[in-house]
This record gives sequence, structure tokens and C-alpha cells, in this order.
Amino acid sequence: MTATAFSALHLKAPMLKNLSSLGYAEMTPIQAHSLPLILSGKDVIAKAKTGSGKTAAFGIGLLSGMELSSARVQALVLCPTRELADQVGKELRRLARCTDNLKVLTLCGGVPFGPQAVSLEYGAHVVVGTPGRLLDHLRRGNLDLSVLQTLVLDEADRMLDMGFQEEISELIAAVPSKRQTLLFSATYPEEIATLSASIQHQPVSVSVDEAHDEGVIAQLLYEVEPDERCAALARILGHHRPESTLVFCNTRKECQDVAWDLVRRGFSALAIHGDLEQRERDQVLVRFANKSTSVLVATDVAARGLDIKELSAVINFELSRDPEIHIHRIGRTGRAGEQGLALSLATAGEGRRVQAVENAQGSSIPRGDLATLAPEAGRPLAPSMVTLCIEGGRKNKMRPGDILGALTGEGGVAGIVDPVFRTIV
Repeated sequence: MTATAFSALHLKAPMLKNLSSLGYAEMTPIQAHSLPLILSGKDVIAKAKTGSGKTAAFGIGLLSGMELSSARVQALVLCPTRELADQVGKELRRLARCTDNLKVLTLCGGVPFGPQAVSLEYGAHVVVGTPGRLLDHLRRGNLDLSVLQTLVLDEADRMLDMGFQEEISELIAAVPSKRQTLLFSATYPEEIATLSASIQHQPVSVSVDEAHDEGVIAQLLYEVEPDERCAALARILGHHRPESTLVFCNTRKECQDVAWDLVRRGFSALAIHGDLEQRERDQVLVRFANKSTSVLVATDVAARGLDIKELSAVINFELSRDPEIHIHRIGRTGRAGEQGLALSLATAGEGRRVQAVENAQGSSIPRGDLATLAPEAGRPLAPSMVTLCIEGGRKNKMRPGDILGALTGEGGVAGIVDPVFRTIV
């Protein structure tokens, strides 16, 4: 038995059985460092990037201490965005599959309030949600946190960036002072240290080296003139032709402007940022996830918690002011053993930012030459899929068979119906 095997931990048999069925044999570095501390009841402040296995780290910990005979809220997980909350909620339910009668409830904005209130009336052991919606339920008396045992702040740095300090403070004021508090953050600014000091008791700090494996992510830096960023971005996309690309911008306005510019140049691009309504965000994410849009332009806050698989490339339209955020950005590509591509644009006047990034990752970034790339007029890579939005359903007396018949019959699409999911494959 190795020290990093889950079986080395004092976990209950149902949890070990479930972890084995999920293929979780060896702990990731963040799990190996933090889980023993969490299981022992200590407060933990952990620095860990997205995709490091941090959700399973705090998830296994909080689920192992559940008192199932009581349907009152014993664990609360705060997340900055609905996407991350949904992702965390799904992972906790997977981890709890072999634990009978354990209820995980997700509470986020952008969806009807009433059904959430009804679900709370029936009780829940674990609640995952965004600060604003959680506070709404707390103020209306729907959410009782008086017996809470474990409080988790996931992506704490992003919550502070998004201005949730007051909501977090009000929620914490409603939970018992004697509790376990787990704080997970991808970066560690001074604000995180201040927050930890105010809500944690003798926390143990855990930090996992975020340097990416050499050779997994190929980096290139292109020097551009300030007014030529958009043209350079289009030329880079036309040359490298990645199937799916996440472009990072530093502001919401820049994010939308860049997406519009790419569309004008013939690229399939969408923007995601804080000014979008939840329905718009959902539609954007669906189209990018199913590869009917090739380029997603995002701010750092909007991109947190997005579960994007097989991301071919990450492009920094502008370097982040924080080197840690840069490392976090490019770590979204090159996962699951795949080769990743991370490209960055910088002006001659941004030499300090470049140097800060290189110092943080312990290596220089190879320079690329725009003049050697294929002309900008090269034909943009078309998406491999197309999304059809059918605004109709039961209220319109429309059945799945009607849609299937229209596509395979009149539409001329050849397909086989999956007998389980009843979809065209």
C-alpha cells in the first residue's frame, strides 16, 4: 500500500468502494497533502489550481463526517459562479453514490427561487451555492446553518475579486463559530491571507507546485503593437488552426470587443463575461463544449469553474497583471496527457509583465515571429459541429419523435437512435 493510495486513509468502506469504482486509486498532490489534515478536523488553506483534484479533496473530507440521521445542513460550499457550483455539486454527488440517503443540494441564481425553497424544506446534508442566492435563502429563513460543521470557500480569490466580501461575511456570521473551515484558492493575494485570519482557527497551509510538466504545454510569446492585437490574434488563429481555443482578456469590454472582431473576420467566436444573463452564459457554454463554436473569449472570473475538456489552445490577448493567474490560465490546456498550446501577445512596453511571468514559472517563454505565420487572410477553421436550437416542447405538443422524424426524414440526416438516451448518434 502506497502513502498516496486512498486506501491508506481511514475512510469508510462505502467511500473506498465508490472511489475504486470511479477509478480513483492514487491521490493527486493536493489530495495527498490536504486530505489527512481535513480528515483530522483541522482548518486548511490550500493553494490549488483548477483540475488539480481539489473538489475531491474537500469533498471526501466533508462527506466522511456526515451524520446521516439528521437531514440538517452540515456542510456548506461557497463558489463564485453558478458553473463552478454546478460542477462541484455533481462531483459531490458522484463521491456520495455509495452513501445511502445523503442529499446534496445546489443553490444558485439564474434559476427559479421557489423550487429551491421547497427542496430546503425537505432537508439537505450538503449545500453548494453562490453567495448571493445563499444569502437570499438565509434572509428569508429557508436556509438554517445553525448546526453547520464544515464551511468550504472554493476559488476564494475569485469571490473576493467579484465583490462578494459582504455576502461572505454575512453568511459566516450565521454559522457556528466552532466549525471546520477549508479555504481553497488558485492564487494567494494579500486579501486571502486577511480573509483566512478572520474566519479560520490556526489553519494549516498547503501549497502544490503549479509548474506545468515540461513538454506538455508549448508556449510562445508574440510581440505586437498596441493597436495590432486583434489582427495578430486572427493571424495566429489562422496559422495554428486549433480546434478549440480559450482567449483571455482582462476586462469585460475588451472581451466582447475581441469576440465581435473575430466574428467580423470570419471566425466562429463567442464571449463570456459577467454582463451576460445566465441563460446567455449557458447557451455560450453549450455551443463551445459541443464544438459548434471554435473560440471562446473570456475574462478570468467568467472562466473559473468552466469544465472544458480537450482544450487545444489558450491565448492571452493581454498578459495578466498577476503571474500566478497566467500560470493558472495556460494550465487549462495540455490536460489528460494531451499536448497543449499556450500563446501570448505582449507589447514592447509590457516587458515587466513578461519578466514577472518568466520568473514565476522559472523559465523563459520562447518568442514567436508574426511575420513567419500564414497570412491573416487564411480561411478560418470551421467548427466541427453545428448547434440547432428548437424553441418548442411539450407545451407545443412536440415530441422527441417529431424532431427525430424532421431531422432524419425531411431534413435528410442519416442517424441511429440511441436506445438509452433516445438521441441521434
